[in-house]
Amino acid sequence: MAGRSKSLFRQSGVIPVLDDRLVLITARKSDRWIIPKGYVEKGLSPAESAAKEAFEEAGLIGAVHDEAAGNYQYSKLGKLFSVQVYPLFVETMLDEWEEMHLRQRRLVTPAEALDMVCHQDIRRIIAGFFENVR
Repeated sequence: MAGRSKSLFRQSGVIPVLDDRLVLITARKSDRWIIPKGYVEKGLSPAESAAKEAFEEAGLIGAVHDEAAGNYQYSKLGKLFSVQVYPLFVETMLDEWEEMHLRQRRLVTPAEALDMVCHQDIRRIIAGFFENVR
C-alpha cells in the first residue's frame, strides 16, 4: 500500500552548550521548550546545517562537533522526521537574531532542561550528553 507509507525527512539539531549549561528555545507556534533544529540543507553537512539553525533560531555562534550526540524520530502532519543531534559549544550568544521575535531563549542547567523539554528522546540525548562529559 504505497499510499500509506511515510517519507522520511532528514533534519539535524544541536545541544547548545555554554559552560555547564545549555540553551533552549521555544517552538515557533507553542511555548514548548525545544532545541534548535531544521532540515539538512543541500550543500551542508548535517552538523553544519544544525549550527546554521542554532544561529537563525537562537542567535548562537560556536563550534559544532562532527559526531552526533544522538538521534530521534517524530511524526508531524503525516510525515516522519529523523533528527541527528550534535553538540554545539557556544562561543557567542547574540543579543539580536533572526527569530528573536518568534521564540524565547533560555540558558538553563541540564537538570532544568530535563524538566522543561517535553520530548522524551530529546531528554534522553541531553541526559546522555551531560553524563558523558563529566
